Amino acid sequence: MAALGLALPLAAFAQQAAPAYPTRAVNVVTPFAAGSGPDAVLRMVGEKLGRLWGQPVTIDNKPGGGGFIAIEQARRATPDGYTLLQLDSEHIAALPHLYKSKNFNTLDHFDPVAPLFRTPFFVAVSSQSKWNSMSDLIAAAKAKPGQVNYGSWGVGSPGHLGGQQLDALAGVQMNHVPFREVSQLYANVGTGEVDWAFASIPSSQGIYKAGKLKYIAVATRQRVPQMPDVPTMAEAGGPADLEVNSFVSLLAPKGLPPALAAKINADVAKVIADPEIRSRFDTFAFEPLAWSPQEIRAQAQAKSKVYGELVKRGNISLD
Repeated sequence: MAALGLALPLAAFAQQAAPAYPTRAVNVVTPFAAGSGPDAVLRMVGEKLGRLWGQPVTIDNKPGGGGFIAIEQARRATPDGYTLLQLDSEHIAALPHLYKSKNFNTLDHFDPVAPLFRTPFFVAVSSQSKWNSMSDLIAAAKAKPGQVNYGSWGVGSPGHLGGQQLDALAGVQMNHVPFREVSQLYANVGTGEVDWAFASIPSSQGIYKAGKLKYIAVATRQRVPQMPDVPTMAEAGGPADLEVNSFVSLLAPKGLPPALAAKINADVAKVIADPEIRSRFDTFAFEPLAWSPQEIRAQAQAKSKVYGELVKRGNISLD
């Protein structure tokens, strides 16, 4: 009886120590501009979470500064689950290598909470290009070292680092051309002013559907169901080990209680399983992910190792 008498107050204390969540609005800060692919997904997920939680989920777009504007805003918040941060794997894994003077490691300041999706990247060339395979592209790069150009949407982006990785694996040297506007990048690929670029479906479909682009490979080990006629990197004659993708996740300021992280993770997974969201993911070839917070961290650390080597090899810096 004495033991039972002790257990009852402890149970009551536990209930008080873990209040219901959420009891007010949840704000998600994102470095992605309104209307971008990650923003569109976040708004869909936020709307569904708001219905599930019975509380509004607001989206706060803070683009610019290489992601640091959004990061700094979220970093100052209390780790109580009411401020979350949407980042892609490059914000988590590449920033520490690109901005060495800042001495900033994203995972030292934020805890991974829930994955949203992963996107594969295709190798896009002009529809008028004579290249129809990775074998063609690599042969041209070997014949003219430093003269084949590839574009990306910024220094340190997956498109840039993926190009660096292709250089290393194929034993070639190509010239990187960064763009500020994604639309301008693929317009220039379509006209042949830039020889090729890595491209996601949502970022390049407008130019592709206009007949100005063609995809000669997808940097994955398996073909993408949305584009079944596009061969994998290995099938197209490229390096079999080359995989270029990016994953997007939700994080929280360091110190979020593990039980709360687990709840948010489970609720996001429930929302992503919604047929409406799955249908939207399919349109973009976004792969839904079912990772725990620990798996997000492990995946980011694996990318960080690869990115660190590529940044060092290419002497890349944003300081």
